[in-house]
Amino acid sequence: MRIDLLKTTPDRAGRYWITLETGKKMALYRQTVEDFALYSGKELSDEEWKSLQDHAGQMSAKMRAVRIVSASSVSKRDLEERLVRKGEDPDQAKQAVQWMEDLHLVNDRNTAEQVVHSCISKGYGLQRAKQALYEKRIPKEYWDEALEDYPDQMDKILSFLRSRLDEDSDDREVKKAIDALLRRGHSYGTIREALKIISLDSDEFMEE
Repeated sequence: MRIDLLKTTPDRAGRYWITLETGKKMALYRQTVEDFALYSGKELSDEEWKSLQDHAGQMSAKMRAVRIVSASSVSKRDLEERLVRKGEDPDQAKQAVQWMEDLHLVNDRNTAEQVVHSCISKGYGLQRAKQALYEKRIPKEYWDEALEDYPDQMDKILSFLRSRLDEDSDDREVKKAIDALLRRGHSYGTIREALKIISLDSDEFMEE
């Protein structure tokens, strides 16, 4: 396999593009270009070509993993699934996740703590925090530890209700506020207690 052209200037994503004799184009990261000493016109044996493809796939999965983790908190399982959905080879995605774990860049226990902390800061209830852990594919073995000291959210519920309701609010407005709090993971009982504290109640509110 011959490399007809190697662009010596990287694109905005830091990739170097090569054009093969077949007309096919491939994006490579600098490390791959240097490791294989690539240049325009270089002839690759079948073994070198296969090795280049494997190396390029591994680097692609690793760099994509770094970008995903830099953008949000993810679990190992979530990261692996995202890589595969983005088109990475499943085996190389698994290797990339292991590489990230070896570098301490992904850790399910830490991710669980970060997810719960985010839920607390947003005023979410315990059930919404559990839902977030599930959505992030956090193994259940880390749930209890992360949720152990989950604080009472009554003050935030009261603040939310007071920002939405007053003595002139009708049942429709009360119901909208209740539904919003339920979506945030708060229980019926806690919301009813909060409504009583601010001297509001609603016929639309269902008993637990």
